[in-house]
Amino acid sequence: MSYTPIRRHATAADFTRWQEMAQSMTVAQLRYAADDCRKVESCWRGYDPMVEGFYSDQAATYGTELFRRRQIR
Repeated sequence: MSYTPIRRHATAADFTRWQEMAQSMTVAQLRYAADDCRKVESCWRGYDPMVEGFYSDQAATYGTELFRRRQIR
């Protein structure tokens, strides 16, 4: 199976979709997804800033949901 990175900037629609997904995920799922996005981000660091930024934004969205949940307790 080949992997094709997303070669575009994140849009407002992407952030909305990620936030909606994050709200329905468990803490374990959020941690896994954020870590996975960070791994992809680091793989592209120095090679393609657009791909790196896209996955950085996605990881940050999941991380924000984790932070929000910790504040609610």
